[in-house]
Amino acid sequence: MIKIFVSPSCSSCRKVKEWFDNEKIPYRLINILSPMLTKDDIKEMISKSLDGTDEVISKRSNVIKENKIDLDTLTFSELIDFIYKNPTCLKRPIIVDDNRIQVGYNSEEIRVFIPREKRILLYKTKTNFDVKPLKLVSKEKNKIAS
Repeated sequence: MIKIFVSPSCSSCRKVKEWFDNEKIPYRLINILSPMLTKDDIKEMISKSLDGTDEVISKRSNVIKENKIDLDTLTFSELIDFIYKNPTCLKRPIIVDDNRIQVGYNSEEIRVFIPREKRILLYKTKTNFDVKPLKLVSKEKNKIAS
């Protein structure tokens, strides 16, 4: 199941939700500012991130700047607790499925969340040209051959 982590005022979050709705792809919407966000969700985000915390945490967030938090000095457990207590430090939207994560809205990259069966069907539809047999012109007789 695809999970989309959002905040209510985020315009990119609304774009992602609209894209999934238009593509008719089921998802679970999780407001990061609500009790729906769990520590397991945070662990999943970090574990699927290719860049570790840099991909999912905004070091420019007010809570990090104001408290002068150095994320590199935190243990994994402390990091999870910090994010759980301060979810506004998360970048958004964050899209997670069984295998991957995407942070932010990118109209091209988001297509990886289209189910494989649907991607194959789309590819076949786009490449299935109505090709008619060519008629060749014979050089010797200058006649049309079939």
